[in-house]
Amino acid sequence: MSTIIAGRFQLQDEVDRARAALVEAGFDLERISGFYLTQPGQHDMTPIGGDHIQSPGAKEAPEGVMQGVATGGAVGAAVGAATIPVTGPLGPVVGGLVGGHVGSLFSFSKMKDRGEPEEGGENAVPPRPAGMLVAVAFDDTGLEDTAIATLRRLGAHHIERAQGNIVDGDWADFDPSSRPDVIA
Repeated sequence: MSTIIAGRFQLQDEVDRARAALVEAGFDLERISGFYLTQPGQHDMTPIGGDHIQSPGAKEAPEGVMQGVATGGAVGAAVGAATIPVTGPLGPVVGGLVGGHVGSLFSFSKMKDRGEPEEGGENAVPPRPAGMLVAVAFDDTGLEDTAIATLRRLGAHHIERAQGNIVDGDWADFDPSSRPDVIA
């Protein structure tokens, strides 16, 4: 694996200038990749689309649903049992079902607000913003400062460091949903 330095640009013309400047700075054209990075959540990495099977902010929701259903069902059944003289034997059943449904809404309290950190820290680092990405791979660690300076000079935003392989201009092992190591 090689060290990769990548920076985000807004326009294709900026990408073309960055590629030319990186080649001029001594980097191999075959190890420079330029591509469009879509919005977070739109990378189509799962069979149903998106980046994750389960939204990072909703990982605790199933636990909340189960707690709510159990508590609401028990309370509803108890209330229904108290109404047996009026409702008959269906009172506890209906009370339990209604209580379970209302209790399941408790799961909303387990969901995270946008930007609120997850317990495991998955969303502690903001995802990569959309835009044109230019990445350059190299094995000589002495070239890192040159790559960063070149991208900065050309106006790159969100410059990051990664490990991977760029072959024939393709960063094949790039994972758009991985945590970026932002350096500038």
